[in-house]
Amino acid sequence: MGLRREARELALQMLYALDSNSSVGLRETLQTFREEHVEVTGRVREFAEGLVQGVQSQRETIDEAIKARSKNWSLSRMPRVDLNVMRLAAYELMFRSDIPKKVSINEAIEIVRRYGDKESPAFVNGILDEIEACEKTELSSEEQ
Repeated sequence: MGLRREARELALQMLYALDSNSSVGLRETLQTFREEHVEVTGRVREFAEGLVQGVQSQRETIDEAIKARSKNWSLSRMPRVDLNVMRLAAYELMFRSDIPKKVSINEAIEIVRRYGDKESPAFVNGILDEIEACEKTELSSEEQ
């Protein structure tokens, strides 16, 4: 497993923990994961924590983007794994121009294939494809 895949999976675990227990803050969650995952290399930890902090800082915008593209699904009805994988990938698609869009989507599909259920990959792919298409459209409009 590559460094970034490992980091994304760790980030997913952190986001899931944050989502499952709203009384625990970001700082405490990061500290807990540092203590529980001492074997994780510095580069993996740094990338994972950067993703989690980015998702948390842009969560409202990310959730709106997901909600706008998920017909007949409220965020509260979505499986927590699927939602948090989409949050990670949407953050990369919307705010990380240094990561190729296709890489973000493919990584999300592979991770949700491992941690979600059998319908998760198609669901996640559909929403992320729409977010990517919207990002391309907005980018094209800005360039004109």
